[in-house]
Amino acid sequence: MNPIAGVLGLIGGLLPVIVLAVLFLATALRVLKEYERGVIFRLGRVIKAKGPGLIILIPVIDRMVKVTLRLVAIEVPPQDVITRDNVSIKVNAVVYFRVVDPVKAVVQVEDYLYATSQLAQTTLRSVCGQVELDDLLAERDKINAQLQEILDTHTDPWGVKVATVEVKYIDLPQEMQRAMAKQAEAERERRAKIINSEGEFQAAQKLAQAAEIIAVHPQALQLRYLQTLREVAAENNSTTLFPLPLDLFTPFLKMAQRADESGEKKTP
Repeated sequence: MNPIAGVLGLIGGLLPVIVLAVLFLATALRVLKEYERGVIFRLGRVIKAKGPGLIILIPVIDRMVKVTLRLVAIEVPPQDVITRDNVSIKVNAVVYFRVVDPVKAVVQVEDYLYATSQLAQTTLRSVCGQVELDDLLAERDKINAQLQEILDTHTDPWGVKVATVEVKYIDLPQEMQRAMAKQAEAERERRAKIINSEGEFQAAQKLAQAAEIIAVHPQALQLRYLQTLREVAAENNSTTLFPLPLDLFTPFLKMAQRADESGEKKTP
């Protein structure tokens, strides 16, 4: 018997077995990453979630659905909202969540990504419609916390944990933006007037205190006068004056006054 023919016959006989083995390995072996889990269904019944690493399935009998455990961010499309004070606005938000129970995420809801997105849209409209525009603009952190709490409560049966909800932007009508700009400008003018009035009041208080000190200590006025002269002399292109103290003229004024009085007495 020809050896080559025997080898070829052996290979031909083993070829179907090799093909079946390759197909078996291709359908039976799965490799899951660190952030992935595989929910195993056996004859339609859920077994458990496996992973990460190498997963062995029974071909035809087992089926695996992969679920990621990483944080997922979905953007909520702009929603038309009417606030409690009847202002029409558009609100957009971002929801951050992750799957904490892969079995629930596969069994309890058909598509947890789509379901979470739809729930976020309705919740955003509901919460923003219950508050006034000023509260929505000033207390955004409170609105975010309320949205997160509501979404987390409703997605818990799905094995989904909502970590954070952030209101991205609030689109106001043009007339509302102009009105708010005028209000902000009026508020700035009011604050500027208050600050100016407070400054004038403090300056008046300081002047009153200085007047009281000068009234008690007249020498303080002369010292201030000399200080002013020194400041004037320090400037360029200035003429320096040297005034005499008023006390030097006091005796002469008294002598003139007495002379006038004596003259009046001598006149018949």
